[in-house]
Amino acid sequence: MKKVIMGNHAVSYGVRASDVKVISAYPITPQTQVVELLSEMCANGELDAKFIAVESEHSALTACVGASAAGSRTFTATSSQGLLLMHEIIHWAVGARLPIVMSNVNRAVGPPWSIWTDQNDSLSQRDTGWLQIYCESNQEVQDTIVQAFKIAETVMLPVMIVLDAFFLSHTFEIVDILEPEAVRPFLPPYRPARKIDTADPHSFGNLAGPGEYFELRYMIEKAMEDSRAVIERTDREFEERFGRGYGIVKPYRCDDADYVLVTSGTVASTTRAVVDAMRAEGIKIGSLKVRVFRPFPFDEVREVLSKAKKVGVIDRNISFGHHGIFYQEVKSALYGRTNVPVTGFITGLGGRDVTPAVIRGIAEKLIAGTNLEPDINWIGVKI
Repeated sequence: MKKVIMGNHAVSYGVRASDVKVISAYPITPQTQVVELLSEMCANGELDAKFIAVESEHSALTACVGASAAGSRTFTATSSQGLLLMHEIIHWAVGARLPIVMSNVNRAVGPPWSIWTDQNDSLSQRDTGWLQIYCESNQEVQDTIVQAFKIAETVMLPVMIVLDAFFLSHTFEIVDILEPEAVRPFLPPYRPARKIDTADPHSFGNLAGPGEYFELRYMIEKAMEDSRAVIERTDREFEERFGRGYGIVKPYRCDDADYVLVTSGTVASTTRAVVDAMRAEGIKIGSLKVRVFRPFPFDEVREVLSKAKKVGVIDRNISFGHHGIFYQEVKSALYGRTNVPVTGFITGLGGRDVTPAVIRGIAEKLIAGTNLEPDINWIGVKI
């Protein structure tokens, strides 16, 4: 069944298809419709799940931690300040090895107050141990929610699905809706090896001394590294069953490209249109969409970018006192492996439009190589 739905509702249908048993959430613009629709599904019996209404995002994720530890497949959603309020429990979910899935609708962090998109909210959590996957379309959003539960429950780490505020969350697109019956063979019920159970008591969240803590962190890192293969395998299995696959990265017209623009989220779609237009003019340019940010796809990024003459990274975020965050990651992936020059571009903060003209201007600056700073170039600043 195909429906024209907003990106927020694509999240909801992905949760419905995944047979989630506990949903806990606090509404915050621009993710509110995600949990509104899920609450309706729970109320009318369309989804057999417990919906927990709480007083804050901190409590929302805390409730998910408890439910997941008790053996239930759990979900929550948030944005911006809500995600930041969760920060303490973000760490807890990782250390407790709980396969919670959360959608974060990228929204700029205040002040000044903003409800529009940039990536600083999710990227501020990059070192917590959550897997992060950035989506480009409403179809990808729904499908990635389903994939995320299988990935999370395989590696026993939580997964954050990220989508752009308004450019996806409130934009309507055609989505091929996944039905729970069709998904169940791909994503069987969650059966954890250990859970809170009075008939089989264990200790959870206890004190760990220096003799144990170090090794537990090592185990989290190994699980994160192992998740690369799990993500690839899960995406491949999903494509075999449903006919759609997304990969860890998505190169476009990069095989013979002299210049490559690295993007994420909805900017990737706009960039491919610009690439096509410039290719028609004889300019050998391509684009690379980074879909999976954590774990970072070092090998895939190196394989694509090492063949280029110049690389430009477009960031809808900023690490103050450093540079764009995707730019930092791309440079670290290439360091010591290739001499390809990489230039960073910051644009689109606070929901500023990243139009084809903006992308074209970035590409032309990269190709010309004049009036460019090597690490950080602000595009569209009006002062």
